[in-house]
Amino acid sequence: MAEVKERSKERPMARSEQPRGLKAGSMADSIRKVGVVGAGQMGNGIAHVCALSGFEVLLNDIAADRIAAGLATINGNLARQVSRQRISEEQRQAAIKRITPAKSLDELADCDLVIEAATEQEDTKRKIFSALCPSLKPETIIGTNTSSISITRLAAATDRPERFIGIHFMNPVPLMELVEVIRGIATDDATFEATKHFIGKLGKQIAVAEDFPAFIVNRILLPMINEAIYTLYEGVGNVEAIDAAMRLGAHHPMGPLELADFIGLDTCLSVMQVLHEGLADSKYRPCPLLVKYVEAGWLGRKTQRGFYDYRGEKPVPTR
Repeated sequence: MAEVKERSKERPMARSEQPRGLKAGSMADSIRKVGVVGAGQMGNGIAHVCALSGFEVLLNDIAADRIAAGLATINGNLARQVSRQRISEEQRQAAIKRITPAKSLDELADCDLVIEAATEQEDTKRKIFSALCPSLKPETIIGTNTSSISITRLAAATDRPERFIGIHFMNPVPLMELVEVIRGIATDDATFEATKHFIGKLGKQIAVAEDFPAFIVNRILLPMINEAIYTLYEGVGNVEAIDAAMRLGAHHPMGPLELADFIGLDTCLSVMQVLHEGLADSKYRPCPLLVKYVEAGWLGRKTQRGFYDYRGEKPVPTR
């Protein structure tokens, strides 16, 4: 995927934008300890790849049982990588030892980079940043894994907009090669370069996106999913026909409704709402059926029901 032209080449960085006590060149190798806020599907995947790449990781969530569940998922996914001979047992054990539970945001005080991977709700993210910032070192970079929300607007909720950046991993994090990097209006060059260097150490590829609603991947992907839901809503095809059509007719590895369940229907709805509100175009209007499923609490795999029912031995379409 071709990268959007990097804005670091378009303007010089003002001296006042430089993090105190650090030069742009020295920041690239300054990230050694990474905090991850959110131990769910995305957060545990981010912690997984960071630990496997040699970074010390602190994993935080609002409850100890969520952290424990995240660690169990990481251990299971690492074991799966061992069984498929992608990593060694020694690498698995070393990665697990690099991850430490952090029961409070205060425990992230010594991190060089903190990545927020909470639910795709702006108010929730802003509250996290307000609570997080007082604990951090002045030079700590804050990254957000948001898949759609304005980086500039989120950065304004922090005390360091010049050291705030979008770091959008794809799901599932251990398997997907791409990370979108998004600068806010205030993000400085040192933060941008340090982030690219960090992602390179994870073995991921970078796509630089401008700070527009949903960035690149979800700007293209989620309207396609939303259109598939409209196709279901209007009775053009049933769940199985729509997914089979895109798997076999377009060679997609997963049908759009199956993919929506995997992503989480609440996340799909949140992204479509950001697109609809941010771009003011009716083509981004969330399908009423998507809204209805979310209102019912049928969010996909994570709640065992979405466009498929996952409570039995085999997923069964719900429409």
